[in-house]
Amino acid sequence: MRKIASLLLRMAGWTVEVSVPDYPKCIICVAPHTSNWDFILAELAYTSVGRKAGFLMKEAWFFWPLGCLFRAIGGIAVPKVRGSQLSELIIEKFRKSARMQLAITPEGTRSRVSQWRTGFLHIAYEAQVPIVLGAIDASTRRISIVKEFEPSGDIEADMRAIKAYYKPFTGIKPQKFTTE
Repeated sequence: MRKIASLLLRMAGWTVEVSVPDYPKCIICVAPHTSNWDFILAELAYTSVGRKAGFLMKEAWFFWPLGCLFRAIGGIAVPKVRGSQLSELIIEKFRKSARMQLAITPEGTRSRVSQWRTGFLHIAYEAQVPIVLGAIDASTRRISIVKEFEPSGDIEADMRAIKAYYKPFTGIKPQKFTTE
């Protein structure tokens, strides 16, 4: 699969750079998230370097037969209803797992939003796992995971720092991305 993923990305004109360690446990924060292609590109990129990560996706995508496929490749359905205790369940899963890498898009949607979701920061801090910052830059057709981020527990300060990191990147649909 690694070679196939690399070939598909090269054929589409994308390059991949991953220099962060292959942590046994981590959250992969992925942005910009402006298109359904982001999921496919991110999966191919991570596979192309021989790594596998689970991911969060809204539960509406988990209908038959897609739901079976998404669960088989590490998908976790995100309930539409708030207060579902999903963060606590993921924290517990991190604590019990010897190996768990989970990709999360802090925007939580492909639409333009200025208020990013903070659950991934809470999860990383409580589960004591690092965050690696993954960027999909459509302007350069480059997918990179080159920066690590240790959450401090100060959600607002951490989010400001993460948004500052993503500011120079361009989404596939640029009008749908903001760090403001």
